[in-house]
Amino acid sequence: MYIPKYFRPDNSEEVKAFIRANNFGILVSENINRPWATHIPFILNQTGTQLTTHISRGNQQWKGFSEKEVMAIFQGPHAYVSSSWYDHENVPTWNYMAAHVYGKARIIEGDELRQALRELVDYHEVGSTKPVSLDSMTPSYVDREIRGIVGVQIEITEIQAAYKLSQNRDAKNYQTIIDELERQEYQGAKDVAAEMRKRS
Repeated sequence: MYIPKYFRPDNSEEVKAFIRANNFGILVSENINRPWATHIPFILNQTGTQLTTHISRGNQQWKGFSEKEVMAIFQGPHAYVSSSWYDHENVPTWNYMAAHVYGKARIIEGDELRQALRELVDYHEVGSTKPVSLDSMTPSYVDREIRGIVGVQIEITEIQAAYKLSQNRDAKNYQTIIDELERQEYQGAKDVAAEMRKRS
């Protein structure tokens, strides 16, 4: 991805935390001689070296995995920035946070797939009043559902991230952008403002 120096995060652990917090991503690969993308949840392992997910068995993407790299895209908050907010003439822009993860994909099955599903469900059930788990479901039901999916594990070769949060603006304009974003009704704008405040 194109990342101007202003917008390149230098903390790899922060980027991994960002991926975990925004783990509903897009898996991109080449399939039948064209780009193919699937919107799915991922789990990044503790060491940040592997992504695990699953797709519908009816989705032809899994049949196209080979020695070629795949890419997973993760997006955080984003918002329009009006140039009317600056104290000088400029053009409008967009602030955003995103990460691209590259790697080699392989199919996982059996206990390996079950463990990946268990981790995904447990991760998202933490805040539930009555959390469910893979182990609390009827085994025959789980077996039937698993037959309809294909597990995928990506061995990560590279992580790129861009946090475009007006770092190239002076302190006065930076603060004005935060103030204006906080006035917007769109929640994404408020979330971008919160990320900018962390860095001010």
